[in-house]
Amino acid sequence: MLELTGVTKTFGGVRAVQDVSLAVSKGEVRGLIGPNGAGKSTLVNVISGLLKHSSGQLSLDGHLLDPLSPQKRAEQGIGRTFQNLRIFPSLSVMQNIEVARTTGVRSGRGNNGWITEAVAQFDLTDKVNIRADALSYGHLRRLEIVRALALQPLVLMLDEPAAGMNEQETEALSEALNWVRSQTNCAMLVIDHDLKFIMSLCEKITVLNMGSVIAEGNPTEISENQKVIDAYLGENHQDAA
Repeated sequence: MLELTGVTKTFGGVRAVQDVSLAVSKGEVRGLIGPNGAGKSTLVNVISGLLKHSSGQLSLDGHLLDPLSPQKRAEQGIGRTFQNLRIFPSLSVMQNIEVARTTGVRSGRGNNGWITEAVAQFDLTDKVNIRADALSYGHLRRLEIVRALALQPLVLMLDEPAAGMNEQETEALSEALNWVRSQTNCAMLVIDHDLKFIMSLCEKITVLNMGSVIAEGNPTEISENQKVIDAYLGENHQDAA
């Protein structure tokens, strides 16, 4: 569904992303982890088109993304959330969702009538007429996800969706994302530092360090990989999880 081949992004002499090749299948939930500064958000920005890659190739469902603007990539099926929330504060919850729904309908990928149920799954039903800037932080996070889903994406990229959430909120988020998985063929690429959340949600995990992929595998393989332990997890990671 999403395929990256030798993708590199440089800022001057700094290689923030180095020769990354990645393939995410339809319906797959892929984790993307690594230490701060590893290049995770930069990679997501490259995929969504906010940053232009320096070399390599990106494709979605067999179609090249390289020449497309961020808006065209969204229309083609790239949905995302941001590490720093980007909600329209003066619009209501439903108006925020409708902005994306319009693009989703225009894309021709079908009817997204199930969004009403998504609103319920993400605990927003009684808040649809409230201005976004009146929501709690946790509900803003949920709104951003539902808004991205309204695009009817082929690939949904979530940049630290559980950031700032307590354990109960994170568990509810995981249940809601598993519901999305059961309802759609949408692939997900999830960045987060909450390893318990990532390990339980994702079937496969890619690990970045200093812009390069250092490991890829299932949660057990990643948790036992010495390169990953040295670069990111630490020897006591299993106790922490």
